[in-house]
Amino acid sequence: MRVLAAYLGVILIWSTTPLAIKWSGEGPGYLFGVTARMSLGLAIVLVMLLLTRTSLRRDTSARQTYMAGALQIYGSMLATYWASQHIPSGWISVVFGLTPLLTAPMAAIWLGEPSLTPARMMSYVLGVTGLALMFQTALTFSPSAVFGIAGVLLAALLQAVSSVWVKRAAAQLSGLALLAGSLLLAVPAYWLTWVLLDGHWPGPLPRASLWSIAYLGGIATPLGFTWYFFVLRHLPTGRVALITLITPVISLYVGHALNREVIHPSVLGGTALIITALLLYEAGGLRRGRLSSSRPQPEP
Repeated sequence: MRVLAAYLGVILIWSTTPLAIKWSGEGPGYLFGVTARMSLGLAIVLVMLLLTRTSLRRDTSARQTYMAGALQIYGSMLATYWASQHIPSGWISVVFGLTPLLTAPMAAIWLGEPSLTPARMMSYVLGVTGLALMFQTALTFSPSAVFGIAGVLLAALLQAVSSVWVKRAAAQLSGLALLAGSLLLAVPAYWLTWVLLDGHWPGPLPRASLWSIAYLGGIATPLGFTWYFFVLRHLPTGRVALITLITPVISLYVGHALNREVIHPSVLGGTALIITALLLYEAGGLRRGRLSSSRPQPEP
């Protein structure tokens, strides 16, 4: 039940963060937006560590896991924030929907998770077709939208690498400890990046930016990432990545309803292809699981 609740919580948070990411950077700039978010998140997480009396391990496997988590929190999120300048918020979640397809080959190679089946190979074809349709739409949307989609695709790839690396390190850390260790590595990197590439303290923040940073730093970071790492510890990486099966549709609606983002028919087509690809991917995994369970098992 705890895993299911965390799984649903991640879906809710991930469905609303794309728009909050876009709003948080529209006033002070994307670098300040993400740096402020992660700094606030780290402060809250450190308080949570004190309240729960959670200590941070420093052994080799724990340090590797913190580095793996920091790859997502710094690398993936930085690419996402940069991309948010160039595309509607709903598109971010749609392209992120390809994460399971990016995760599967790495999980098969490094974790020994179920290999690709014909159904899953077909899911790749549909996923790439949906992505191509998104790129075609971007060409007519704005010249920089293509770079925005490429940025989110890079972010999805980094998240896939991070999730497989976390599982491979097998440190068995709690979600809170993993998040804290990862933020302790990522936040200094964010401040260094902001100083080098921007360095200008923003003026008064627009209300939407202020509330978005507060939501992202106060809720999405401490709860969203803690729940995500908790779920990642208890479920296969491919199943965790399927969270992105639901979030694209919700994110498109949230962006349309709250930010008046136009939903082009071709975007809906690309979204439908990507979601179909994920459904086919999951169906291939379920079929493989049934075949495996139907085979005679050796007696203990």
